[in-house]
Amino acid sequence: MSIKIGIVMDPIESIKVAKDTTLAMMLAAQRRGWELFYMEQPDLYMQDGVACAGMRKIEVYDNPDKWFEAEESHDSALTDLDCILMRKDPPFDMDFIYTTYFLQRASDAGVLVVNDPAALRDINEKMFTAWFPECCPPTLISPSEARLREFHNIHKDIIVKPLDGMGGASIFRLRADDPNISVVIETMTLFGKRQIMAQRYLPEIVDGDKRVLVVDGVPVDHALARIPAAGETRGNLAAGGRGVAVPLSPQNRAMAEQVGVVLREKGVLFAGLDMIGDHITEINVTSPTCVRELDEQCGLDIAGQLMKALAERLTERQK
Repeated sequence: MSIKIGIVMDPIESIKVAKDTTLAMMLAAQRRGWELFYMEQPDLYMQDGVACAGMRKIEVYDNPDKWFEAEESHDSALTDLDCILMRKDPPFDMDFIYTTYFLQRASDAGVLVVNDPAALRDINEKMFTAWFPECCPPTLISPSEARLREFHNIHKDIIVKPLDGMGGASIFRLRADDPNISVVIETMTLFGKRQIMAQRYLPEIVDGDKRVLVVDGVPVDHALARIPAAGETRGNLAAGGRGVAVPLSPQNRAMAEQVGVVLREKGVLFAGLDMIGDHITEINVTSPTCVRELDEQCGLDIAGQLMKALAERLTERQK
């Protein structure tokens, strides 16, 4: 019996074929002979307690000129699927949360949802680092200008960022003599009304902000070190960083394994840990990327690893 796998994602028409991790997952599933069904967030709906969607059966190709072909949309209950990949990019707004409720109904009815909807709601990618303080740089989460200033006075050189950002957006470095400290804190916190994160600046960023992918609790052997562009603090690829594959250090592997155990228990089968030097700075569970870059540079098949894990889970459920 063929496996039916749904994918909730951003518009497939606008993806970058050479870099898109979701496409890599779809290609890996298709190689297994699984049927693919494409959905966007507005396609989901609930009727009389049943989570449904307007979904399109789709075929995908690793071709920059033509990477998909989709049939006409048809309405179906999410329970008609065996598995659903939630790959909608942030922002993590109320629409995203509502989507997790649709997926929760499907999960409760026996559909394998990756990542688990409750985990998507509970694991904020910045704040979840608080569960592993021994792995992280000194960190403060607060809306208070006084507390943020005290943190800055102690550490002299800090990074501040929003709790709901992605791709390096709105990340600021504040040095000891920065003349913009007040305006940055006021703007970021909305004058003390919004929580933000502050972390001690890590000079190891010059060697890259490493994305460590974790598949079913197990870290991939290589990380993608995202090297900041000249004059930049941020290594994010979306901010102009350059991705270079590097082997995991023993310390990076140990931290990834420690976090991976907890993520697996929470139903997170695919995550991306951000590490600078020997510190974790973020734990990404919504739609981690960098699969294509690591596959290309290291001859890996990370999406294939994930599909193998999904197949094992589905087999267990059938038993």
